[in-house]
Amino acid sequence: MTKKMGLPHGFAVIVAGGSGHRMGTTVPKQFLLLAGEPVLLRTLRRFANAVPTAARVVVLPAAECARWQALLADFPDAPTHQVIAGGATRLASVRAGLAALNREADSAIVAIHDGVRPLVPIAVIQAAYHVAAGQGSAVAAVALKDSLRRVLPDGSSVHEDRAAFRLVQTPQCFPLGVLRAAYAAVADTDAALTDDASVVARHGHAIGLIEGSYENLKITTPDDLLLAEILFRRQSAIS
Repeated sequence: MTKKMGLPHGFAVIVAGGSGHRMGTTVPKQFLLLAGEPVLLRTLRRFANAVPTAARVVVLPAAECARWQALLADFPDAPTHQVIAGGATRLASVRAGLAALNREADSAIVAIHDGVRPLVPIAVIQAAYHVAAGQGSAVAAVALKDSLRRVLPDGSSVHEDRAAFRLVQTPQCFPLGVLRAAYAAVADTDAALTDDASVVARHGHAIGLIEGSYENLKITTPDDLLLAEILFRRQSAIS
């Protein structure tokens, strides 16, 4: 039986279900090295530094759990965390992560974060927990820099006011009880629900945005990893 984790200081569910397909490698992108450590470990360290008292859960494909444990043997100082096998979709994986948390802690704030966003600023993580605790939700997002056009069914396009849109990132923070209720009401295969905010909004809950960071990139392609190396070195030099 899976041990239920939890402290009154909140939770972090780090979802790392990606593959290496778009990276052109057989190594899942969350296990690729960023400045000498797996990307996922870099992400874990950010959360451990930002909210040390939050219980951390990492959700991985079932076939990759053993590989992760083997990788950790080289990093004995890795932050403590529980490893959970995820499902076939992101929704199923988040659901599995939530199921590992203490059911008596419905008011505790849960941050759900992409495991391949290792450069999320500590200040963004802390702000997300703080705002969600006071307002019931906090989703990191940034303004668009480029112009925006919407493609119509006939192939033509129309201009959209980019000021009315935001690019959504993670962490996305909500009370555990809100997440449980929202995920209980949706199917794991609903392709329209691309993140936790869309799941919670479907359940009728308001979504509050906080300022994210342009450095909080999601590592998906080789170019992303190259940029992440540069940004990581700059962040390390500043700190």
